Amino acid sequence: MLEHGGRLREAAAHYDIPLADWLDFSTGINPEAWPVPPLPASVWHRLPENGDGLEAAAAEYFGNPNLLPVAGSQAAIQTLPQLLPRAVVACISPLYSEHPHAWQRAGHRLRFLQNALLPRALAATTPYILLCNPNNPSADRHPRSAVLDAALQLKKRGGWLIVDEAFMDPTPEESVAALAGSEAAPNLIVLRSLGKFFGLAGARVGFILAAPELLNRMAEALGPWSVAGPAREVARQALQDKAWQNAMRSKLDVASRRLGQMLQAFGEVKQTALFATLNMSEPGELHEFLARRGILVRRFEQQPLLRFGLPADEAQWQRLDSALTAWSTR
Repeated sequence: MLEHGGRLREAAAHYDIPLADWLDFSTGINPEAWPVPPLPASVWHRLPENGDGLEAAAAEYFGNPNLLPVAGSQAAIQTLPQLLPRAVVACISPLYSEHPHAWQRAGHRLRFLQNALLPRALAATTPYILLCNPNNPSADRHPRSAVLDAALQLKKRGGWLIVDEAFMDPTPEESVAALAGSEAAPNLIVLRSLGKFFGLAGARVGFILAAPELLNRMAEALGPWSVAGPAREVARQALQDKAWQNAMRSKLDVASRRLGQMLQAFGEVKQTALFATLNMSEPGELHEFLARRGILVRRFEQQPLLRFGLPADEAQWQRLDSALTAWSTR
């Protein structure tokens, strides 16, 4: 099993700090989740059904009916490499570690392109290109036009472009999800998640958008009822709540700017609407300093990076600011 953010119980035990005293900024999950209402008893009692409105709500949200709900995008990440012929995969890295792990387990060979732009990845002439956009953890972005051009170039040589858009919801205008599996881009595969922007990571709902034939194979591989009925109902309502989505995008824009300003004195900062990544010379020392004060951020062993999620309220903002001030004046 690979390590991820959110390992709060482990941190509490290691540092002997009560669980309730921690601030968890390690995941990049929206701290202000979509407010889940009471659910009808039927969603707990009945088996999930495809005609419950989730697919229709998702098709409207993404602008594309070529989709399949899955138990978090992780389900698609693990299954997709088993459905495509074994080949060489160009991975624009650093990237979410579950991707290379899944492709390697399925027998594919990987070629890592550190901090590469798409033209360089295309020059590698591999059949598959895999990227996160926005990238996790580096927060780098690939322009929408460049992603679509890459899909077109790969189409000409019979290749596939896999794009993980888990952090794309705050900036839907940059997404290519609407074209995934279309006649224009039948080789474009997009993964989406309700865990980050909507803050519903525990519901385990995601989507793969791709060509219908590939979706059918994915559905067959995952089996029936892959997303629980209550999770489907919550996802349907969240995807239809346009007012909440628009208001949240504005709030996240303000919060992310504040976080970036708070961190800029400590190194190079890149950010999405949901997290900021700090490139600095002493990431291990700062990670430890914050952890001993009950503040958990995400450290990446192979890169000099720390990822900070957003505080949930003013008290958390002040506590983080005080800890960073103490670090700078130590």
